[in-house]
Parts: sequence; structure tokens; C-alpha cells
Amino acid sequence: MAETFLFDIAEKVVQKIVGLTVDEVRLAFNVKADLKKLKDTMISIKAVLLDAERQQHQNKKLRLCMWKLRDIFYDAEDVIDDFKCEALRKQDAINHPNTNSSKVRFLASCCTCLPLSFSLRMGHKIKDINRRLDELATEWNSFDLGPSSDDRHVLRRETSSFVDSSDVIGRDEDKENIISMLMKPSEDGNIPVIPIVGIGGLGKTTLAQLVYNDDRITRLFPLKIWICVSEEFDLSRLLKLIIQSVNKGERCDDSTLDALQARLRSLLNDKKFLLVLDDVWNENQAKWVELRNLLRSTDGFSRSKIIVTTRHSNVALIMSPIRPYILEGLPLEDCLTLFTKWAFNDGAEKHYPNLIRIGEEIVKKCKGVPLAVRTLGSLLFQKTDESDWIYIRDSEIWRLEQHENDILPALKLSYNYLPSHLQRCFAFLSLYKKDKIYSSDDVIRLWMANGLLEHPKQNQEWEDVGKRYLNDLLSRCLIQKENEFRLKFTFKMHDLVHDLALDVSQKECKIVNSETKRVDENVRHLLLCDEKLVEVPRVLEEMKNVRTVIIQYASKRSKIVDKSLINLCVSNFKYLRALELRGLPLTALPNSIGTLKHLRDLDLGGCTSIRELPRSFNKLRSLQSLNLRDTGLKQLPDSVQRLIELRYLVITIKATHLKEIQAGCWTSLQSLVLCECSELECLPEGMQYLKSLRTLVLHCCDSLVSLPRSLKCLTKLEYLVIVGCAQINLKMEAEEEEDKDLRE
Repeated sequence: MAETFLFDIAEKVVQKIVGLTVDEVRLAFNVKADLKKLKDTMISIKAVLLDAERQQHQNKKLRLCMWKLRDIFYDAEDVIDDFKCEALRKQDAINHPNTNSSKVRFLASCCTCLPLSFSLRMGHKIKDINRRLDELATEWNSFDLGPSSDDRHVLRRETSSFVDSSDVIGRDEDKENIISMLMKPSEDGNIPVIPIVGIGGLGKTTLAQLVYNDDRITRLFPLKIWICVSEEFDLSRLLKLIIQSVNKGERCDDSTLDALQARLRSLLNDKKFLLVLDDVWNENQAKWVELRNLLRSTDGFSRSKIIVTTRHSNVALIMSPIRPYILEGLPLEDCLTLFTKWAFNDGAEKHYPNLIRIGEEIVKKCKGVPLAVRTLGSLLFQKTDESDWIYIRDSEIWRLEQHENDILPALKLSYNYLPSHLQRCFAFLSLYKKDKIYSSDDVIRLWMANGLLEHPKQNQEWEDVGKRYLNDLLSRCLIQKENEFRLKFTFKMHDLVHDLALDVSQKECKIVNSETKRVDENVRHLLLCDEKLVEVPRVLEEMKNVRTVIIQYASKRSKIVDKSLINLCVSNFKYLRALELRGLPLTALPNSIGTLKHLRDLDLGGCTSIRELPRSFNKLRSLQSLNLRDTGLKQLPDSVQRLIELRYLVITIKATHLKEIQAGCWTSLQSLVLCECSELECLPEGMQYLKSLRTLVLHCCDSLVSLPRSLKCLTKLEYLVIVGCAQINLKMEAEEEEDKDLRE
């Protein structure tokens, strides 16, 4: 089901209103009261949004009201961002006064001192947003919502130790591996905790059940205890469950924690036991230590073992020094056997070879996840019409009907457990096609461009926050790392997890191709990825609120179509934050691109036919990230230096020298990459002004011969990466008389 992400959007907008700088507030001299009203209203709504998010699935009217609120909140964010854009325009006018005519100077001065027309426009926009919120107030208040904390709880699910081993296919090797680990004696006297980790639906619980019921384990551990933890990792609750498992029927509901601890010690003393803690989500180490210390106080502890199943590698790290057992997907052959078992009565598949052939293609969609195989097999049980099978084969899993114990609800538990800010970032990953290898830095920059990251803490940068988010998704098994590089890593997403992302992001993100007939007008992020596109999709012409556009696969597409797409983006999407045109056969950008004052991320990587940037480029004052890698630029124009918000810059140019960096330019630049500048002989003068630079990469600059002494002034520089620069002398250039100025 599509998510509104309302709590996180509201939180970000309130933070932006509160965070308006003194200069930005001055721009709103006649709308302060309206701004305060907007802030107060949003804080009031935000206070009950978590309660609304929990109730929305049972209340259609509430859900519709939340969608209306989402659109108002987005519009409010656009207006608040307008203040930032105007402040940047004003600062640019001060930094680069036009000296061509006194009339222009006078007009610029008026604009910077008294932005009356801007303030009036903003006043009308903010009043309109407040009016729309007022119109919704009566309906919103009728839902009787209350404050709620952002503690994420997992809906309790029950599991038991029983399993019919004849229903389990393909886990014999995994079972033997776990049993082998259990049979090894403890080396340090501590109880070994064996974590089994993997995404939902892989069969972690089933594997634990197989091990638990094996005769060798029964002989090895006279006492076996199965506890489904699932929800809150509460010591009192867990002790009661363990006591009741050991001593069937014992009532201890009213016992104090002290009494429970004493009773458990008496039951476990001198006992060698196997404890299975199934479906653990707890990331609070102190809670685990409480339980571990209590178990450690029993006499049979050192001979006992614990199995933990979890979706979260951090949980495994907290509970055990042992490397977790990462459960992999089933081989295709085993998946086919399992699918056949659920789709047909015993032996009936022999009569339907045509369906088995289609079934093989269906099974490939499951990518080794047994619960997905079972879900799709169950949907086709006793259905022998070929059209039913073709429908399942050709449909996205997230669009198919799902029951409580099917694959998508199982995976949704992992999503529901994410904090609000991570839910929105996770959903954004649906904006890539399946099997995409993601680059961590690309994803972080898109998140940044769309304002999805929390404000950095002291001594942190926005990029650090993005890395923390990705590491959190990694630890929760929602993404899997592919390769680690010096400054970034690549990762992928399991197809079924991608289906989950598509499901929750239906009204946020959309993949558009020539067959797309309809797109919700309030979708904010688009991927256009059809190389056979013969015209601009008409569904885009009515859209106005798009914030992200990624255009891919241009090889077989007409250059005219690509040009038309870009012109549409510039003319229609005035609040565009990110535009990725990587590898398109463009010869130039339209001069009107300067109207995209909110644009923060522009990727022209691989646009080899672009020889120069338009004159209006300096108006992209909000730009944070600019990728000019493998372009045909002959020189970097002065306009790029005027982009004071720029944090990430990749350059490929065909010149021997770059223009000197002026004082006050690129003051926010974190990362500078010079890539395949084959004719470049030296770094630009003025490097000492890049006071925020943390990363400098020189890649395949064949003619580069030396490094300037000004690099010593870059006190924040953490990484200097030099690759494929065969002529370079790594010693600094000799100090000259004018270099003394750098030390002053």
C-alpha cells in the first residue's frame, strides 16, 4: 500500500521554518505572522501524525485527508525553499555586481535591499497554504487523534517449534552447518549464541525449527526451549515465557521480576539447554545483557547454547561475537520443487507440462526466497487455465493479492520497523530498475537534493548522515553490499525488497516508459528508461510537482525526443531538485535551465557532445552536486565558480589550465574530482580558498606534473587520491616568494 511519509515531511518542513536565517527572515518582512501561523499549525498536526499513520489503514477518510495534507506540506516546503533561493540570489548579486551600467547597478541594489515583489508573492503563497490547512481543519479534528511516540514496534507474530520436515525443501546443508556449530564445545566458557540472519521470508524460523527437532539435538540438549520474541524485548515477559516453556502450565503472571529471576535459576540450574530466540528485533544492548547475565548465573550455562533468528545484523552483533550465519536463497531447482508442491496436488503437475514451463519463469521472479515461492504457488493452486499462470508471470509481485502470512506482508514488517526518515529514503530506492547496482555516493546526493536527510550533528557533514542511513539499511538486510571502493561502495537490492519499495512509494516515485498510460499528478520523482521512446510521454505534460527526473538508456532513442524531454522538465517542473542526464547524446543544455532555481543535483556525466554550458548556468545557485565527467567541455566557465552551495564537483575538460579559483568561491565544496583531464598540466591557482574540501581525486590526468603548495592550506582535507597520473611528481612545487601569502 502506498505510504504518505507525512510525519517525516512535516518534520522537515517545520525544521526549515525554524531554521530560516536572519537574512531569509528579512525577506519575509510582511509575512512573519503568516509564517508563524503555518509553523504552529504544522507542529500541531505533526504531534498526532504517528497516531494517524497507525489508524489510516482502517479509516479511508483519514487516509484521503492525509494525502491532501501531504500535498499541502510539499507546497509549503517549496515556498520555504523559495526564501533560501532568494537569499542566494541576493548574495550572488552582492558578490558579483554588474558593472556594465549604472542603471543595472541601481536595479540590483534595489532588489537586494528591498525585495518587495518577492515578499508580496511569498505572502500570497503562505496565506493560500494556511487557507488550505484551515479548510481541512474541521475534518482533521474529527478523527480525534492523539500524540504518539516514534517508537517502532513489530506486530506480534507467533511461531512454534513444530515443523513438518517433509514440507521443507533445500535446507539440509544449512541444517547440518548449524548442528555442527551447536555440537562444538564452548571454548571460553561463555554460552555460544548462534545468530541466523536474512531478509523476511528466507526461512530463518524454518531452519531453526529443523535444527530444534533433529534427534541429535534432542539427545545433546535434555532441555529445549523455544521462545518467539517478535515484539518488545522485555525481560519480565521473556522470563515468564521461558519459565512456562520449561515448566508447562506454571502461572507466573503476577510475579515480580526478582521472583521470576529466582524461579528461572531454580529451573535451569545444572541443566544443559538449547534456547531458541526466534524473530528478535531488539537493538538495545542493555536489554540483552540483562537476560544474558541472568542465564550466565545458572550452573549449566557453559554447556548450553542459544540460537537467534533476526533480520538485523546489528542484533546479531549485539548478541554474539560469533560471525552470524547468513542464510542465502534456495537454488532454482529447489524453488521449482517447492513451487510445484504448493501449486498442484501430489503428482498432478505431470499432466500440465505447459504450466510447468510458465512456472519456471514465475519461480525465477522469487530469487530464491521460499515464502515468495509459496505465495505464488498458493495463488495458482488448482488453477489450470494457462491465462491465470501468464497473469502471475507478467505481474509485479507487489501488485498481486497478498494474505497476512504471504511474502509482501512479511517483508513489510522490516519496513514498518524503520524510523520515519529511513522509510522515506528506502522508498526512494524504488526509483531504479530491478537488478540495478547502486552507488552509495549517487544515492546520498539524491537524498540530499530532495532534503531527505536529518540535519548533521556537530562535526558532521550531510554526506556523513547519508552514509549512516545506508549502513542502517545494510544492517537491516534491506540492501546488500556488492563492492567496497576507496571512497564509496556499491550495493544491490533483492528483487522482492525492490517490490516492497515499489509498493510503499506508489504515489512518490514512478518508472515511466512508452507503455505508461497514467501517472498520479502528485508523483514527485520520475525515472524515464525506455530507449525506444518515440515521443515525450503525454502523461508528463500535465505534471507540475516533479522534484527528481532521471533519464536513462538513450542509445536507440531520437536526439529530438531527449531534447524535448529536457525542455519539458525545464518548462514544467519549476521545483525540480535533481536532474540526471547521464550518457545522453546532448550537444547543449537549454539556456532556460537557469530558471530551475531549486535544482541541487545535476548529472551530465558521459554527455560527451556538450562543449559548453549555457550563459544562465550561474543562476543555478542552489546546486550542490555537479557531475561533468566525460563531457566535451573545453574550459570550465566562470559561472560555475559562482555556485557557492556546490559540495561535489566532477570535471573533465580539454584544457591545459583551469581558471584561477577566486576568494569566496566554492566555500562549501567537499569533494573535487578531476577525471581524464588528459591535457591538464597543473591544478588551478587559488586552491587554498577551498577551506571545506575533504576529498580531492586526480584520475587519469596524464599531463599533470606537480601538486601546488597551496594544498597545505586545506586543513580539512582527509583524502587525496591520485590514480593513473603517470607524469606527476608527488613532491610539492618549490616555494616561491608569493607563497608566503598563503601562510598569512
